[in-house]
Amino acid sequence: MNREIRILKTTLSLLIAAILIASINCKEGKQSPGPAVENSLPEKFIVLLGVAQDAGYPQAGCEKECCKVYHEGKEEKKLVTCLALVDRKANKYWLFEATPDIAIQLKNLQEYLPGTDYSPDGIFITHAHIGHYTGLMQLGREVMGTKEVPVWAMPRMDSFLRSNGPWSQLVSLQNIRLNLLNADSTVRLNQSFKITPVKVPHRDEYSETVGFIIESDKKKVLFIPDIDKWEKWERDIVAEVRKVDMALLDGTFYQNGELPGRDMSEVPHPFVEESMQQFSSLTSAEKLKIVFIHFNHTNPLLKKHSAEKKKVKEDGFNVAEEGMLIEM
Repeated sequence: MNREIRILKTTLSLLIAAILIASINCKEGKQSPGPAVENSLPEKFIVLLGVAQDAGYPQAGCEKECCKVYHEGKEEKKLVTCLALVDRKANKYWLFEATPDIAIQLKNLQEYLPGTDYSPDGIFITHAHIGHYTGLMQLGREVMGTKEVPVWAMPRMDSFLRSNGPWSQLVSLQNIRLNLLNADSTVRLNQSFKITPVKVPHRDEYSETVGFIIESDKKKVLFIPDIDKWEKWERDIVAEVRKVDMALLDGTFYQNGELPGRDMSEVPHPFVEESMQQFSSLTSAEKLKIVFIHFNHTNPLLKKHSAEKKKVKEDGFNVAEEGMLIEM
């Protein structure tokens, strides 16, 4: 665990070094990154490519203080929540979510790969809300024109993509190849990794919603970016956290009342304040497993030095940052 936390804390400095050293061109083919990255990265890891809610940060049309500070140069842009599972030895990687920021995220990911590669070896989709699947459009003939990128989706999500344009065109032109997921049924990616979808309650207008258990021969990571409330889930989230080595959990809103003038029951999520209370029985080591992610533009955890971020960390939990690494 201590080594894992050290990796999380040092990744941003590694990324800065990598940007200065690495040289990436737009031509096809593989190219080695700089020695700082090559020598420092673990062989297998998850890297966080985004931490914001579906609309990103700043949010379109927002003139409130939360976004005003960005336009004043006091805060940085935050990309929509996405993970990459990387196996450097096998020279493969898989995305979890295809976000509206996929172009930037694929570019940023190159710094972590053994060679230039903009075509994922697979994409896992949690559900049909805009921040989680709309990046698939960048794989089409108007942009990347990929060839049969595997996309794993649950039955309703699969049907949604096959039956609605422009996603159906990705299928018909074989830019993507849909693979059906079933809840609690494990998919083995290679000798190193296996993935298990777990169904969670959420606003399922177009598809069901899942989280994922991402597992290597050494580690288990639970990823649940969206859920209505922990108590609505048939599973005990405290017990689920105890089963894994790291849990990336829905932190969309920090507290009730964060959306003035709007009934927040219309967009139910576990408030971070609620979750910390829910997890209060965990030991200090168990609390360190929890990384809150998927922050709405109003959430003070997006800010560099907010009092709320300080409190979350003082209470023993972690806050997701772009560039964080979890060794697998």
